[in-house]
Amino acid sequence: MQLPFPIVEEPDDISREKGRKLFVGSNADFLKGVVAMSGLPADDRIEVCFAGRSNVGKSSLINALTGRKGLARASNTPGRTQEINFFTLTESHYLVDLPGYGFANAPLAVVEKWQRLLKQYLQGRVSLRRAFVLVDCRHGVKDVDEEIMSLLDSAAVTFQVVMTKADKVKDKERAKIMDQVRSKLSKHPAAFPEIVMTSSEKGDGIPTLRALIANLI
Repeated sequence: MQLPFPIVEEPDDISREKGRKLFVGSNADFLKGVVAMSGLPADDRIEVCFAGRSNVGKSSLINALTGRKGLARASNTPGRTQEINFFTLTESHYLVDLPGYGFANAPLAVVEKWQRLLKQYLQGRVSLRRAFVLVDCRHGVKDVDEEIMSLLDSAAVTFQVVMTKADKVKDKERAKIMDQVRSKLSKHPAAFPEIVMTSSEKGDGIPTLRALIANLI
């Protein structure tokens, strides 16, 4: 019997090559940081966004996907950056970085403004094909992760969990964490029914995630 929310299988050769060409030869670059809906670029291409709490490895994942070591820069202080960061990927895709998980470290007025912008973006971006929610393999789904998942549920935006730092956890412990993750995801109607397992350091799962994004239409 197949587990609910199985790990995505590795792509076939054709999908793997399609993903490689999109990312490795893309000349990916930072476009802009947006602090208001009026600053969003035109929704004229496929868009995917990445969300994750501080230190989950979001910047490392974006850099591994694009093959650009310093493309995405990390901030160790949650709530410090209330910008939606856009990266170009050829002329066909945007990669969008959604910071701001650590709402507790920011003033209430800033929190409310950021949450409002995030919800407006998620509900109003017709070119957004999927949100990827990053979850640390060492810790599983935390309360702050469920906050963003609930926001995605209410915005009716399909999200897919990407497990990060898979190389940091032994198989037995990882199995326990995955049970917890699957249990949490079962409560979220917007959750895509497959999970991506990655390690930015080892390169595990990177071709799979590239292929998934390349095949979104």
